Amino acid sequence: MNDTPTQTAVQQPNGSEAIPSQLIALRDPRSPAAEAYRTLRTNIQFSSLDKPLQTLLVTSTSPNDGKSITLANLAVTIAQAEQRVILVDCDLRQPNLHTLFGLSNDEGLTSVLLKQDESALPLLSTDVPGLSLLTSGPLPPRPPDLLGSRRMAAFIERLRQEADMILFDTPPATGVTDAAVLARQLDGVLLVLKAGRTRRDRAREAHRILERAKANIIGVVLNNAQLEPGYGYYR
Repeated sequence: MNDTPTQTAVQQPNGSEAIPSQLIALRDPRSPAAEAYRTLRTNIQFSSLDKPLQTLLVTSTSPNDGKSITLANLAVTIAQAEQRVILVDCDLRQPNLHTLFGLSNDEGLTSVLLKQDESALPLLSTDVPGLSLLTSGPLPPRPPDLLGSRRMAAFIERLRQEADMILFDTPPATGVTDAAVLARQLDGVLLVLKAGRTRRDRAREAHRILERAKANIIGVVLNNAQLEPGYGYYR
């Protein structure tokens, strides 16, 4: 996967797994981990100077690789740069973004797609100015059918009118087809790996699946990396 341009290492904070510690870019913006997320934001911006990315999918090779936490912190840093950001939870199997932000999941993406009346957009405000969340909503029986539908394609175009950047969370790319189905409709894809956990064969498999879907893979995030002692010195 050496041809993938954007490569960023993120060190996760030690200690409690409580919500505030997971949103490290919000809780401790001067930390090395928060700086790594800002570096990721910059790398994404420079990966597409000719045609700026507006829609980005974040996925992983397997559960517990930290894709949702990575996505949430990336969204925070983009919003902190005074951009309008919408987070969309397209993990219609094990949604997690509403939990990370401490919000309800009564209505969300599936509510919009399955209703005839799409006039209302059930966006939830977060504690971060400019950052809104569209939760998954009730889980459907066949997620790939919904994510690959014409209604979903039209809804993505609608979201483009509502924000500067739209970030999509999906299940891991291996095992189910959800990420591949959605990836071909978006401007770019970011693949999250976990240091010391993600096997190379699984990473290659995820990469092949996304390539076959004709996804624009803009980079890889190595999550849970141990950063060098001097990283983030200038704060």
